[in-house]
Amino acid sequence: MPIAERGYRHWEGTLREQGRSWWPITRLGIKLAFKRKFFKFVLGLSLVPAVAFIAGVYISERIEDFSFMMRGSRRILTVDPSYFAAYFNGQFLLFMMLMIMVLAGAGLIADDLRWNALQLYFARPLRKRDYLAGKLGVAAFFLLLLTILPGILFILFKLIFSGSFRFLGQYPWLPLSVLADSFLLTAVFSLYTLLISSLSRNRRYASVLLFLIYILSDVFFGIFYGLFQQPVFCLLSFRANLQQVGAALFRTATPYPVPWIFSALVLAALCGTAMLVLARKVRGVEVIR
Repeated sequence: MPIAERGYRHWEGTLREQGRSWWPITRLGIKLAFKRKFFKFVLGLSLVPAVAFIAGVYISERIEDFSFMMRGSRRILTVDPSYFAAYFNGQFLLFMMLMIMVLAGAGLIADDLRWNALQLYFARPLRKRDYLAGKLGVAAFFLLLLTILPGILFILFKLIFSGSFRFLGQYPWLPLSVLADSFLLTAVFSLYTLLISSLSRNRRYASVLLFLIYILSDVFFGIFYGLFQQPVFCLLSFRANLQQVGAALFRTATPYPVPWIFSALVLAALCGTAMLVLARKVRGVEVIR
């Protein structure tokens, strides 16, 4: 009985590269974040300042109706660039952004390293930049939710409550400042989170490290400033550097008498270091020495 041998047939189609190969990684990361314990509570608590500031915008336009509440504090409710800077650079918001990253971002790469999932990712037609973009997208989603969305709402509600565009006529550059500071906070916190997550195979260790570095940077700033009374030590503080650059973006006075460009260089160095480390740590094949 003759046996017919069937050889390999070459595929003659055209391979089309999809431009959103990072999206499934981001989508899954966001879903998993909402399933984590206490995450929804922390996210809701993070949105409280935005609600309070929107209420402040309304009260500022109806100041005569709330005069019994003011008692000499009307200046606080003056909606100007300082009002926006107070929201974006507020210690509470920055701390809550850190907590969101601790809960939702600490395991983004650490979990993949623990379970050797990188080999599975790169066994598919997925490039390193797509993988990192997907992980960054998870962090960016929550950070932009706390920054750019409230900033735009502040401007829109101000225009609606005032009934005119005079506010934008006074500060035409303010929307750009909102965008710039939102992307600054998002880029710095996202890269910082992925950097720490890539240094450990344990989500808990990464979470603790994320929290400690942020807090200890403030502690060291306080210690050295108390000893030497030199504001230049604000460059040691993660929070202070973000506040310095944020104040410059909104054209307001910086919290510390140090040129804001120095803080920008510190943050740029942090982001650059994060990208270099991620480029080395994220690979399809683990090298055992």
